[in-house]
Amino acid sequence: MRNLELTRTTRSASKSELERTWYLIDADGQVLGRLASKIAAILRGKNKVLFTPSIDTGDHIIVVNAEKVRLTGGKEDKKNYYHHSGYPGGLKEVPYRRMIEKKPEEVIIHAVRGMLPHNRLGRSMIKKLHVYAGASHPHAAQRPEPLSINEQK
Repeated sequence: MRNLELTRTTRSASKSELERTWYLIDADGQVLGRLASKIAAILRGKNKVLFTPSIDTGDHIIVVNAEKVRLTGGKEDKKNYYHHSGYPGGLKEVPYRRMIEKKPEEVIIHAVRGMLPHNRLGRSMIKKLHVYAGASHPHAAQRPEPLSINEQK
């Protein structure tokens, strides 16, 4: 009879086994939430065989054309971003239209950050996300692989 303990082992990834890949994603015409959920899954490493929830097994992602991301359902006029200064009455509200004009990178970063773990592991994962408003990026030396999200308009 076979030893069942040998067949029921779960393999955890170690930091020495990890290979980080660089991916390039074009956000032109992509829906923000669907794009952010796919980016968050790759940053966590859920697309890898060696996914371990307690270890950062994800890859680096470069997002270009962040200013051309779109929302559905009339959320361009309804969506607001909030932050608080820490003082009484210090709630700040920025509409989506103003945010996409001034800081289009922050729209994608904010959406992805909400889908990552809210602890030190999530803070290390978000550092592997590189977002740029235009079509150019300074990461040509890393030779990023183009990644298609297949959610075009």
